[in-house]
Amino acid sequence: MSHGEGRADTAAIHRTIEAVWRIESAKIIATVARMVRDVGLAEELAQDALVSALEQWSESGVPDNPAAWLTAVAKRRALDRLRHLQLAEHKAGEIGREIDAQHEMAQDDFAEAVDAALDDDIGDDLLRLVFTACHPVLSTEARVALTLRVMGGLTTDEIARAFLVPEATVAQRIVRAKRTLAEARVPFEVPRRHELEARLASVLEVIYLVFNEGYSATAGDDWMRPTLCEEALRLGRIVAELVPKESEVHGLVALMEIQASRTAARMGPSGEPVLLLEQNRARWDQMLIRRGLAALSRAESLGGALGPYALQAAIAACHGRARTADETDWGRIAALYDALAELTPSPIVELNRAVALSMAFGPAAGLEVVDALLDEPSLKSYHLLPTVRGDLLFKLGRRDEARREFDRAATLTRNTRERALLLARARACTQPAS
Repeated sequence: MSHGEGRADTAAIHRTIEAVWRIESAKIIATVARMVRDVGLAEELAQDALVSALEQWSESGVPDNPAAWLTAVAKRRALDRLRHLQLAEHKAGEIGREIDAQHEMAQDDFAEAVDAALDDDIGDDLLRLVFTACHPVLSTEARVALTLRVMGGLTTDEIARAFLVPEATVAQRIVRAKRTLAEARVPFEVPRRHELEARLASVLEVIYLVFNEGYSATAGDDWMRPTLCEEALRLGRIVAELVPKESEVHGLVALMEIQASRTAARMGPSGEPVLLLEQNRARWDQMLIRRGLAALSRAESLGGALGPYALQAAIAACHGRARTADETDWGRIAALYDALAELTPSPIVELNRAVALSMAFGPAAGLEVVDALLDEPSLKSYHLLPTVRGDLLFKLGRRDEARREFDRAATLTRNTRERALLLARARACTQPAS
């Protein structure tokens, strides 16, 4: 084999390892975490297995089942670590009943770890991992970074580029998150029924934050980052299969599927934003819409009142079912926003409700709701408030006021593509009315 062929083979093996890691890393980390009861240590041991693969596969070739190989090596490393800890505890306590009791406990833990290594209940392991990575003891940023790292298999560099922050910042968040989980002695377990709802809400929040950052990037030169949308959808689908009787999980998946269906239509030829009512609906992904409607139906079939994600999915479904913008059932959308505002009142929901009211009952009806939000402290720097107000003023023929709103919105957004769109809308306000 020539030197060039060797390099090509090595590059192919590296690509294989990266692909396997992206797909299987969460399962490997989850399996090891059940044994060592520490997510940070589990990821470290799984990474050790990855290093071994890089070293050995270059010589021996890729095994028939690379995921099983990585899992077996990671488990062996975990068992070696547990044996070492057991030995250390044994040496530390040579006399006394208390020390004997600790030793007996260490043996029990070791036996439990061996049993865990032989038990392949991956579904429960993944569920434990996602609940641990999204534990409320962590900050929102830490939960997002750790989840993408251990559940998504993304590198710190990939996470940093996705969120436009320095790689060192992401690495620090992940290190701190692991330390916080260890110091707080967060158990590697699925929450008990009485706290499941609150903990699940934390998981869904993280997934939706990741999706939204991909769907409408808050900063940078790109209007969308589809990779983040895909990762959030993948995580959402996993959680939906792990807790199939929780309607809000299916509601969130439905919402993301339907919104993701518009990806190809949301950007023009040069990457510029295309607003919902101006999109070519022939470019909407009908398979994703069908999947979203099926997930929404699943949420509804579980009974009870719809939660916030399912209500938003029902709103998205109204758009998904409309073959043209004119066929959109804005009356139903306004009613769904009324229900959402009652369930989870917030200025953002009110702003969206204003848009729905304007489409159903005219721009004046929407403007009345928007004007009531002008003194809302949380929206002072929110660029979509002047954006929506500018749009409504434009439709009412109040063009000078509309231009000022679009100009203000352009100063508030940190997304280059969105700023260009807002400035173009501001310029349009100075053109003669058609």
